[in-house]
Amino acid sequence: MVSAHTSAGKTVVAEYAIAKALQEKQRVVYTTPIKALSNQKYREFSEEFPEVGLLTGDATINMNASVLIMTTEILQSMLYRGSSIMREVGWVVFDEIHYMRDPERGVVWEETLVLLPDSVRYVFLSATTPNARQFAEWIAFLHDQPCHVVSSEARPVPLRHYLYPLGSDGLYLVLDEGKYLEENFRKAMRTLSKPGEIGTASTSRGRPGPVSRKTENNVVKMVRLVKQRNLEPIIVFSFSKKECEIYALQLAGCDFNTG
Repeated sequence: MVSAHTSAGKTVVAEYAIAKALQEKQRVVYTTPIKALSNQKYREFSEEFPEVGLLTGDATINMNASVLIMTTEILQSMLYRGSSIMREVGWVVFDEIHYMRDPERGVVWEETLVLLPDSVRYVFLSATTPNARQFAEWIAFLHDQPCHVVSSEARPVPLRHYLYPLGSDGLYLVLDEGKYLEENFRKAMRTLSKPGEIGTASTSRGRPGPVSRKTENNVVKMVRLVKQRNLEPIIVFSFSKKECEIYALQLAGCDFNTG
């Protein structure tokens, strides 16, 4: 089990396990919590390994490949059905295993681990988690095999939180590597626009509402500010598919290389 922050090199351990399995003529299952991550890993591993397949609810690519990438729910379903594929699997890699702590979906990981045969070897990749050793002890007990924990608190990519008050002209650093900068937070609060000026971004129940022109302009302005500080790459996130499309069209028409 490897427990470390983002970009700390966890994937290298998984790649080694895959290479080792292929050398021993075994098949490998690589699980992820979401389809988007499965698709990403499929693209990445297809450039490194000769036979890579993808199984999601939307697509099935090269199901007979030596390396199969899927969501944990797909693997759980295969175990329930007694799929013949599992008889050839020597290794299973669980990416983002900390999802097991999720109150709604965590049971999927737990059931999958219980159903897997003792002959399978495992690689668990996780963000930093407080009970990594306790989890490893459970795996060792469950499948009668050692489970080693490799953890690191080092953060290769610094974690900093900025605030951008709508209607303002600046970014305010409020959390720097765990250090709270109260004065910057107060400055950000003083520049907040009046509630009636910032448009409607969500409904009273928290669901996405209509995106105002002012909100769109604020997104463009914020992206420009982030680029000026050389903080790319940038992800503009919204729970609403419609809002994502609006922001994408808005940003696609912008020239971020001049002025």
